[in-house]
Amino acid sequence: MRAWTQVPPQPGRRFVVTGANGGLGLETARILGSRGAELVLACRSTSKGEAAARTVPGHDKGRVSVRRLDVSDLSSVRAFVAGMREEGRPVDVLVNNAGVLGIPYGISAEGVELHFATNYLGHFALTLGLLPLLTDRVVVVSSREHRSGNIDLDDLGWLRRPYRAFAAYGDSKLAGLLFMRELDRRLRAAGSPVRSVAAHPGASATGITGSTGNALLTAIGHHGQRLVSMPAWRGALCTVYAATMDVPGGTYVGPHGRTELWGWPAPARMSAKVHDDRLAAALWERSVELTGQNVE
Repeated sequence: MRAWTQVPPQPGRRFVVTGANGGLGLETARILGSRGAELVLACRSTSKGEAAARTVPGHDKGRVSVRRLDVSDLSSVRAFVAGMREEGRPVDVLVNNAGVLGIPYGISAEGVELHFATNYLGHFALTLGLLPLLTDRVVVVSSREHRSGNIDLDDLGWLRRPYRAFAAYGDSKLAGLLFMRELDRRLRAAGSPVRSVAAHPGASATGITGSTGNALLTAIGHHGQRLVSMPAWRGALCTVYAATMDVPGGTYVGPHGRTELWGWPAPARMSAKVHDDRLAAALWERSVELTGQNVE
């Protein structure tokens, strides 16, 4: 397969990228910035965000700004949405990138396990809150590990089950893809021009395994990524492809290699669970209950 690096020019287009102070989010912002995009870096730490912003092309021209957003905290999500809506400027593309992997057990204020709260639920509330401003698309960043997901809507806090961090991560990434497809279905039914798509980065060298709380697992993740992973910018290309190319709603993009670990952007495979429309609808309703957010 031919290498894909010809990102279309993006002048006049505005992107919000969550978790953009490092890893895939920062590389996504850098690529988009190099093509003339205006960027809002939505970061939990504004100091880290400002330092990252200075490395994004276009920062010196006033095309890159930083706003605080902790997607694991719905009060932070609401404050971010309120600020964006008060400003009233359109957003062409929302990239739901922020995420955690393999972290110790914890729950959000809503009683939801933190992988689920960070990787999925906060982005659900963010997306629906920003929907009146969106003009083009939402990009959900998922993972190959969505295939291991087995969501229990009656035990989102992992109170009845023995906690397993990587299983919780898989659940959160499956939830993201179920949301992507259900959102796109609802947008089409409403006649909206906005589309919902997704991407995953395959094996990409980032710092996402640095918060496991286990020194051995963190070291294995760090050195393993250095040995077998693509550079972060290569993984970010899948997100950028989904965010900029003329793909239909419901598209899922990942590396083209046989195992989808390495390669250039291409159609990716979703597990059969992602096509469970009953589960998608039930997840949507449960998410509305937890966030108080629905399509306006």
